[in-house]
Amino acid sequence: MTQKILFFIFLVSTFAYGAEIKTVNFLQEGEVSKFVLEFDGDDIQAERFHVTEDKQIILDLKNVKLANKLLRGIDTSEFPGSTVYISGYKKAGTNSDYRFAIQLRDNVRSILERSGKKLVLNIENRFGVFSKNKIQPEVVDPLKGNDSVTDAIGLNVPKSNSLDDILENLTLSGPKKYVGKKITVNVDNLPVPELLNIIAETSGFNIIIDPDISKSQPLTLSLTNIPWDQALDTVMSISNVVATKKGNILVLKTYDNAAREKDNELKALSQTKALEPMVTKVFLINYAALADISKIVKDYLTLPNPQTNQIAGTIQTDDRTNSIIIRDTVDVIERIKKVIETLDTQTPQIMIESKIVEATENYSKRIGLTRGITFGYDPVVNSSTTVNTGPGFSFSTAPTATAAEVGGLSLAVFKRLANLNFNLQLMESETKAKVISSPKVMTQNKRRASITSTETTSFRVQQVATGNQPALATFQEIPATLNLSVLPQVTNDGAISMEIQLTKSAFGVRPSNDAPPNTTQRSINTNVLVENGSTVVIGGLYTNATLQSVSGIPVLKDLPLIGWLFRTPINPDNTKNELVIFLTPRILNQDEAGFTERQSAQGVGDNSKI
Repeated sequence: MTQKILFFIFLVSTFAYGAEIKTVNFLQEGEVSKFVLEFDGDDIQAERFHVTEDKQIILDLKNVKLANKLLRGIDTSEFPGSTVYISGYKKAGTNSDYRFAIQLRDNVRSILERSGKKLVLNIENRFGVFSKNKIQPEVVDPLKGNDSVTDAIGLNVPKSNSLDDILENLTLSGPKKYVGKKITVNVDNLPVPELLNIIAETSGFNIIIDPDISKSQPLTLSLTNIPWDQALDTVMSISNVVATKKGNILVLKTYDNAAREKDNELKALSQTKALEPMVTKVFLINYAALADISKIVKDYLTLPNPQTNQIAGTIQTDDRTNSIIIRDTVDVIERIKKVIETLDTQTPQIMIESKIVEATENYSKRIGLTRGITFGYDPVVNSSTTVNTGPGFSFSTAPTATAAEVGGLSLAVFKRLANLNFNLQLMESETKAKVISSPKVMTQNKRRASITSTETTSFRVQQVATGNQPALATFQEIPATLNLSVLPQVTNDGAISMEIQLTKSAFGVRPSNDAPPNTTQRSINTNVLVENGSTVVIGGLYTNATLQSVSGIPVLKDLPLIGWLFRTPINPDNTKNELVIFLTPRILNQDEAGFTERQSAQGVGDNSKI
C-alpha cells in the first residue's frame, strides 16, 4: 500500500506541469527586440496582450515550471530599442502560471511565435517596423471603403480578423488598418452611448461605457458600407473617447477621466515605492576599476522624493576588499546587479604575432679584358743587347668574390717589344638571402605594447696625428633596430582594431674593411581591422634594380668580333629585394572576457497565442 501511494505522488509531480522553462534571454536583431524563452517539452500555453495606458506588453504562461532564479529583472534600458525593463513573477493563487511584464518607452507592436523549443516575443524597436518589413500597409479612404490602397508607413494592422485583435488595434494610437465586417450607420442627433451600443451589437463585442460619455454632444452620422471598427474609431475620435481592452471587453472612457485615473495610478505607484523596504547588497568587483563602476552605478540609485517620503539609495566602496555596498530597493538592486555582471568582466588579453619576410637576390657577370692589351715598341733599341725577361702566363680556377683572372699574359722585354700585358676576366656570381623576423607581444585591450630588438656592429675610425699627438684608431658602433608597437582595441563582435607602428633597419655590405656598413631602414604606420585569429598582410615592398656600365674606345668598342679588345668587361648587375609583413592578432581569454558567438537571426511570425 505504501508503494502505491509513493508511485501516485511521483505521477502527480511528473505530470503537474506541461513544460519547464530552461532559459530566459533578451537580445536585439536589427530593428526588432526578442524576448526568448527556451523550454523542455511540447505542451506550452502562452498569451500576449498590450496595456497601452501603461506602455506595457504582458506575456502570460500557463501550466509551466519555472525556477525562481529565472524570474530576475532584466534591465534593457541600455539598449537603443523600445524596451526598458522586463520583470517576471508567479501569478497570485496559482502554482504553475507566470507572467512577464515588458515595460516600453512607447507603444509599439509585438508578435508572439514559437520556433521549435523556443518561445519568441518579437517587439518593434520603433513604431512601423512590422508594417514596413512584413505587412503591406494600407490606407482606407472613408469615401471609398477598403478599395483605395496606397503605400504608407506606420499603420496599426490587426494580426487577424479575430475580435480580440481588432479591439486591441483600436486601443493603439496612430493610423490604422480596418478589417471588420462592413456596416452602414445613418443616425440623426443620436446620443453617443446609444450609437456605441448599436455598433457593439452589430459587431458582437462587449462594451462598458463611462457615464460621463453621455455628456458628449449627440452625433449625426451617415456612414455607408465601412468596416465596423472604422466606424467605432471615428465615433471615439469625434467624441474624445479613449478605449482600453480587457479580454474581449472594450472599456470606453472620456479623455479627462482616463487622464485622471492615470495620474491616480502614478501617485499610488509612487506611494508604493516609497513604502518598499530598502535592502543592502555587497558586490565584489573582480576586474573593473572600483571608481569607474561606482560612477556608473550612481545613476541607477533611487532619488529622494520629499512629497512621498521616498528615501534615496546609497552607495559605498571598500578599497580593501574591492567591493561596492549598495542600499536600495529590490528592483533597483536587481537592475544594478545586471549592470555589474555585464561590465565586470576580464579585460581581453591579446597576443599579436608578426612575421617580417625579407628576400634578396643578386646576380652579376664579368666577361672581357680588365685593362685591354697594353704593350710598348722601341724601334731604335739594339735588340741584340736586350735581355729578354718574358713572356709570362697566369691562370686561376679559384676566382675571388670580385674578380676572376682566368687567363693573362705579361712580357717585360722581348727584343723591341716592351711591357706587353693583358688579363682575361670571366666571372659570374649569384647571391640569395632570406631573413625571417617574428616579433611577438601580448597586451591588454586599449593598452599600447611595444617590443624592440637591437643589433650593433662597429667600424674603425682613424684619427689624424696633430702636433705631439700620434694617430689613434678607435671603433664606433652603429645600431640596427627592429621595433613593433601596437595599440589594439577589441570590438563588441570580437574583431580587433589595431594601430600599428613597425620599424626595421638592417646592415648591408661594407665598402671596405674600415668603412661602416651600408644600412637599410623600412617602416610602416597603419590601422587595420582583423578578425580574431586571422592573418593579414599589412605591407609589402618589391624592388628590382639593374645596373650595367661599359667603357671603351668609341667606334672600336662596338666592332664585331674584335670590339672586346677595346672596351672594359661587360658587367650586368641585377638586384631584387622583396619585403612582406604579416600580422596575426588573437584574443587569449575570449570566453572569460564575454565574447561569445552571436545567435543566428530568426524570422518574425504573426501568432499572438501559442
